[in-house]
Amino acid sequence: MRNLLLPPIVLVISAAAMLLLHRLWPLAVLLPTPWNAAGLPLVAAGLAVASWHARLFRRIGTEINTFREPGQLVREGMFRFSRNPMYLGFAAALAGVALVLGSASPWLAWLTFVVLTDRWYIRVEEAAMQARFGDQYAAYRRAVRRWL
Repeated sequence: MRNLLLPPIVLVISAAAMLLLHRLWPLAVLLPTPWNAAGLPLVAAGLAVASWHARLFRRIGTEINTFREPGQLVREGMFRFSRNPMYLGFAAALAGVALVLGSASPWLAWLTFVVLTDRWYIRVEEAAMQARFGDQYAAYRRAVRRWL
């Protein structure tokens, strides 16, 4: 089951849920046209951050799958400022989708994604990193915030 719910899959499911919520239950209009186009750069930037760090993982040869054993502790790129730049990029991209849609209801899917990511994926990864890298990871956790 976990392999079916890898973060990129949940990202796509969340974006689809946002669209459905907007279409079926739009609640209030927060950002009318043409102002909602302001979300497009956020979608692009978020996806760029996530994919840049995924390529970084491939380049240095470490495991990207949340549920497998980590290969090494990465401190390059945005990992100097956030322990989870890929998730941060996904959250930013979904925030951009919510802005593009322009209504309040897509933010419910965004919030669900952020909470799921924080409570499930990140907790699993942190436990694996602590078990694998011990004091080195503990020092990294003290020095670098989980999100920003």
